Amino acid sequence: MTAPAAPPDRETESDLPRAAPDVPAGARTGEAAGERIDAGLATPTEGAAQGNEATPAQPLPPPVKPGVELAARPPPLHVEYVQYGVALVAEISLDPGAVCPRSGPLYSCILGSGGGLAIRGGYRSPGPWYFGGAYQFTKMDSSNLYRLGIFQQLRAEMRYLPDIGYRAAPYFSAGIGGIVYGNEWGVETGGALIFSGVGVELEVSRRAVLGVSCVYRPVLISGWKDTANYERATAIAQFVGFELLLEVRTELGRR
Repeated sequence: MTAPAAPPDRETESDLPRAAPDVPAGARTGEAAGERIDAGLATPTEGAAQGNEATPAQPLPPPVKPGVELAARPPPLHVEYVQYGVALVAEISLDPGAVCPRSGPLYSCILGSGGGLAIRGGYRSPGPWYFGGAYQFTKMDSSNLYRLGIFQQLRAEMRYLPDIGYRAAPYFSAGIGGIVYGNEWGVETGGALIFSGVGVELEVSRRAVLGVSCVYRPVLISGWKDTANYERATAIAQFVGFELLLEVRTELGRR
């Protein structure tokens, strides 16, 4: 009688998976070592022990720090404004010229230093330019020759304000105008002036600015007879003006 056949679902010893024999480190294939080196898992020492050609280890890349991106400067607003305001002013006399001789009966100076108020308005372009006009009156020291010596100016002005990206911006100013001078708002003499100076403008908001400025102002004054019946000669008087200004803006449009 023949022996019964083994059940088909039973595995024989030959069919069982065999464990891979231990392979010495030196007998590993170059392909396996290369794969480990490429994966960044092998060291130079291990690669040399594997019997392959010396291959420098690939260093791991340094950790990447999160980049800090600087905020890009926003583009300027190309807006046109009407700009107007007031300023407290001081006129410091550097030299009254022939109006106040340094000797003789006219030694008492009828045109000294003073302070007052300026009112101005103008057009502020989308670029760095401002064009406008100003009316200024100052009460001057007249050595009691006038009860109230009022020095009045009417000027055309310009400013150049470079864009430096800050709320506080320097500017250059210049202009030309005319003057009248007399007792108690009267007109006894007149003349012309030019000026140039520098200043700083602080943008409090888009609609309001504060500023300070300093200008040099030579003034040509025609000769006249004052209230004490003294003849005053035509002269060039020199002043330094200081301003503390507050101005507001009204938007006209955008470009």
